[in-house]
Amino acid sequence: MRKVLLLYNPLSGRRRGRRLADVQAAAAVLRSSGVAVSTSATQVAGDATGQVKQAIAEGCDAIFACGGDGTVSDVLQGLIGSDVALGVIPLGTANSLAHDIGLPLSPAGAAHAALTAKPQRIAVGRIEYLDFEGKPQARHFIVAVGIGVDAHLFYKLNPVLKRHLGMMAYYVKATRLWLTHRMENFDIEVSDGLPPRQAEVSQILAVRIQDFGGILRELAPGASLERDDLRVVLFHTRSRAAYLGYIIRGLLGKRWKIPGIELIDSCGVSCRPSADSQASKIFVEADGELLGGLPAQISVVPNAVSLLIPGA
Repeated sequence: MRKVLLLYNPLSGRRRGRRLADVQAAAAVLRSSGVAVSTSATQVAGDATGQVKQAIAEGCDAIFACGGDGTVSDVLQGLIGSDVALGVIPLGTANSLAHDIGLPLSPAGAAHAALTAKPQRIAVGRIEYLDFEGKPQARHFIVAVGIGVDAHLFYKLNPVLKRHLGMMAYYVKATRLWLTHRMENFDIEVSDGLPPRQAEVSQILAVRIQDFGGILRELAPGASLERDDLRVVLFHTRSRAAYLGYIIRGLLGKRWKIPGIELIDSCGVSCRPSADSQASKIFVEADGELLGGLPAQISVVPNAVSLLIPGA
């Protein structure tokens, strides 16, 4: 690395009061090794594409997302198809990508790891969906896409509680939804086989990473950034016991088969409301950010971005 930009979201994560100090700590480590470093706060909520494109035009060979998975996702959008590397300084709530690639969770530690990391070319996912104004949109993802109950969690999650309670806010809200939420079925079509396979589900997860950290661990066993497809979890059930069993399976690190829940490999899944579903209550999220609703199309973009991975 010769010239890098550290982009940070001043409003994300639990350490907002220390955000600039954390970013400067990472920058100091990089500068001490002769790297030219500039820092900047993200200017548009949910979209750092313009800032990333400008940094690329100015000769940066790496862009660091300083924040959580949402900040990484924002930076990712501007890097698709370029040779400029994506680095991560984990300052968010979950930091799932950082857990998966083995990054230290301290700003200085992550910066030190980046100095010896090698850029590895990886595939990313892509989700096409309708935003909350009913307009078609598309976004790339590097961790996971969820449609159904998990996206409803982000719809209901109070951002103030998330900042103050961190992952505990997720767990409390998820428990409440498990107890009270009326799950809606929707239709999917998996396009890998001939003929395409159709099914009805209450939840779909399309996952790229192996280790989410926290209690989830392996949310989708077999998923990996080294693969050029998605590990897809299909919930063919609305049983609360099945949902709970699947989470307990991950908590204990087991490979139990849960009735009504299926894992498949796929490069493409389309999702649309069922005839009897309330489409307005079926949401789409990507990398922990609420996006919109159905219909949606999930696909894979091979060789999409260079990610700085320690030990790669």
